[in-house]
Amino acid sequence: MHSAWYVYLLRCVDGTLYCGATNDLDRRLLRHGRGDVRYTRGRLPVEMVYAEPALDRSEAQKREAELKRLTRAEKLRLARM
Repeated sequence: MHSAWYVYLLRCVDGTLYCGATNDLDRRLLRHGRGDVRYTRGRLPVEMVYAEPALDRSEAQKREAELKRLTRAEKLRLARM
């Protein structure tokens, strides 16, 4: 069991951005790449463009909600950091 949580942004092949939270970045990216995640399934391949650690699941979910409220331009600025 992984104890670290992360919030991440993916850039899909169609240019859209996907935001999510996970406690296993490698496994989650693999699931996206296999088409196991509904949103990204038809938008493959995907590229992880941003990830940040969170203290726990609750904090990761709060930060995920914050990122989802950002404008596209703000999300792209994060991805360039």
